[in-house]
Amino acid sequence: MSESEPAAGLSDTSALTRRILIGLAAGMIFGAGLNLSGIDSPATRFIIDGVFHVIGQIFLASLKLLVVPLVLVSLACGTAALDDVTRLGRIGGKTLGLYLLTTAIAISLAIVAAVILAPGVGFELSSESTGYVAKEAPGLAQTLIEIFPENPFQALAEGRMLQVIVFAILLGIAITLSGEAGRDLLRLFESANAVIMKLVFLLMEIAPYGIFCLIARVFSEQGVDAFERLAKYFLVVLGVLFVHVSVTYPTMLVLFGGLNPVGFFRKLRAPMSVAFSTASSGATLPVTLRATEKRLGVDGSIASFTIPLGATINMDGTAIMQGVATVFIAQAYEVPIAPAGYLTIVLTATLASIGTAGVPGVGTVMLAMVLKQMNLPVEGIALILGVDRLLDMTRTAVNITGDAAVSCIVARSEGKLDLEAYRAP
Repeated sequence: MSESEPAAGLSDTSALTRRILIGLAAGMIFGAGLNLSGIDSPATRFIIDGVFHVIGQIFLASLKLLVVPLVLVSLACGTAALDDVTRLGRIGGKTLGLYLLTTAIAISLAIVAAVILAPGVGFELSSESTGYVAKEAPGLAQTLIEIFPENPFQALAEGRMLQVIVFAILLGIAITLSGEAGRDLLRLFESANAVIMKLVFLLMEIAPYGIFCLIARVFSEQGVDAFERLAKYFLVVLGVLFVHVSVTYPTMLVLFGGLNPVGFFRKLRAPMSVAFSTASSGATLPVTLRATEKRLGVDGSIASFTIPLGATINMDGTAIMQGVATVFIAQAYEVPIAPAGYLTIVLTATLASIGTAGVPGVGTVMLAMVLKQMNLPVEGIALILGVDRLLDMTRTAVNITGDAAVSCIVARSEGKLDLEAYRAP
């Protein structure tokens, strides 16, 4: 590799980040302008439901097509690259522990804010006032059982990410334990990983246009009326998300990793923009992985393990929504929560966020599990659906930020963080 190639790669990434941010801002402005104009003609419907919808969905599909092969190949490579099974257990323990810690902090912040600011007080609802019928959320026992695949090919075909992760980790361990016999398969996976990452780079060239269309459509459809009554709930969730990103993660980076958080956030602008526009941690996974390795300097053996795992089980933003929403619905229906009940919310919402798939809107399905556990009216979910789309986009950006922060901390603890790349402007 020539000396000019890394610099060129950084320049290309910076240019892509600028174009993504421009597409994001332009989509917000254009969509809000369409909504405020009040024009509902065949031409505007063609633009919103035709052009924007088609281009946005093509962009989403192009990201999603990468998720399953990327998780399988990168996680198998990352696991096999650790060489030592005991080291895998150590890294896995650190990663899982940090993910659970950030999720518990997130849900605790959410409950404290919701109790103090009381966004649901004054609604005075009865359980018949909405017509919402919740989808059945899987129980904890069923969730644990379904982590382990009966048929790995079926799990790959159906995109069952927890099962794909388990299969990839077991495959990586088997490659490591096979010694020389597993080297040929590892080289094949490493070649496939390089090709898939190149495909990520190619598909990201259309990201600014896909993001513009996705954002413009959301803002053109979400009017001001949807936010007036729920403004306090919306602002509480948004405020807790902001505090978690701006306080919790920087504090952890400094305390656990001795890292400067300013450069961390600057280099995550592109993944956070993609996460905001797609509202899917899974769809954003290729971009997050690329930024974590290339811009933050996390070694591939760490990033290829922590990022796919985080995209599946680390849902801090979702936990915040579930915490605030549970207290909000209890307040709206005037149902008191005992002190021990708040601990139940913390534990249940933490488990629910781990079982939440990284796709848009699924957090509301898992919220039903939390509400049922607390004996709260599940139909209360209907109250928050009007503003949940924008919050879903925001909390997804929080989710992927947590994945990257934990990856940096784990890599630093293992001596696998390129500090020169991390500190580079």
